[in-house]
Amino acid sequence: MEKTVAVIMAGGKGRRMDALCRVRPKPVLPFAGRFSVIDFALSNCVYSGIADLAILTDYQRSYVGRYLRDWGLSNAIRTFQVLEPSTGSYKGTGDAVFQNLSYLSSLNARNVLILAGDHIYKMNYGDMIAFHEQTKADVTVAVTRVPIGEAYRFGTVWAGDDGTILRFVEKSRCSESNLVSMGIYVFNKDVLTLRLTENAGTDLPHDFGYAILPGMIDRDKVKAYEFTGYWQDIGTPEAYYAANMELLAAAPGFSLDGTRPVLTQRLNLPPPYVSNRATVINSLVSPGCVIKGHVKNSILSPGVWVDEGAEVWKSVVMSNAFIGYNSMVDGCVLDEKVTIGRLCYIGFGESFLLGDRDITVVGKGINVPSRTVIGRGSRVQPGARMSELKSNPVASGLTLLEGSIVRSSPVEEKVRENECESVHVA
Repeated sequence: MEKTVAVIMAGGKGRRMDALCRVRPKPVLPFAGRFSVIDFALSNCVYSGIADLAILTDYQRSYVGRYLRDWGLSNAIRTFQVLEPSTGSYKGTGDAVFQNLSYLSSLNARNVLILAGDHIYKMNYGDMIAFHEQTKADVTVAVTRVPIGEAYRFGTVWAGDDGTILRFVEKSRCSESNLVSMGIYVFNKDVLTLRLTENAGTDLPHDFGYAILPGMIDRDKVKAYEFTGYWQDIGTPEAYYAANMELLAAAPGFSLDGTRPVLTQRLNLPPPYVSNRATVINSLVSPGCVIKGHVKNSILSPGVWVDEGAEVWKSVVMSNAFIGYNSMVDGCVLDEKVTIGRLCYIGFGESFLLGDRDITVVGKGINVPSRTVIGRGSRVQPGARMSELKSNPVASGLTLLEGSIVRSSPVEEKVRENECESVHVA
């Protein structure tokens, strides 16, 4: 793809990811054990023959930079540049690209492929670029279909029979279309430069979804390229957990291997060790793991230790976590370097919460004291001091903040809101 430069947006905070992105940007969130989320966009670029890559970082930018230094890029990559904001932070996705137009111009490419760095999918961008050039579009937006009830989370698209986008609404609350933007765009570089420069001088949001693309509908040739393969936007802990668990299904919708395996950091670790008394059933276990207990329907990242008698069920456990003697981890996401003491039960009980908050999340570096019970659906934020909590067990649905502060469950908060409303009406 000599005429195309790829720009991967890797600076988002991932606000909806709660405890999982308090200390990291979402693109470097571990996924499927030994991978990170940004690996998928990078791998797609390599296999699509795109030799010029720019990574735009912002939130926790040093974290992204360290990860990419160890990524071991393919020899097929000609130029690879990690770009930060000139001052402060980017004001939106459009501003991020606008601040780096001079670099993109220096590469002398005709097309600019803009990619979100936080989605799970395999895609040959060459097919989309060919469509873009054949239709002589000014910008082509990759779209896919989702359940109508999920469309509000995305930019919603209405397209004509010829693929021309007639309307684009970012995160509409009441969408009548289930055709949504994947956050993947191919721009003619000259048109991109013109529209970003115009936008920079206005009070409009400096963002592709909220301002730039909707503003191009009646002025430029805007096309939709429909993608029918597997694609997941892991925007919440529940979506992240579900995407991981889907890999364990009898017929998963997505493969990490195959003829084009997902590329990632090179690991210099031994194969996992499983003791004679341990059992591992239907699970992904990464190099460097030590399993002396029992693991079922779970995904373990490198360096996880499951001690004797410990049980891990339906959980995602990130790198270098430790699950102590005779402890139970059930329906959880344990972040990196979490330590679970002896005789603990994490994810205890049944969920009574509103919505789909049914998994327990323990943030990075948390040390859970022995004999602690944490109810299902709870959140333990990085920095929470478990040793200072006065209640054990921790009730389902609670959020443990930095220090030893406890926030009510969503159910309790909703009850209070209803009580206040009732008093007000009376």
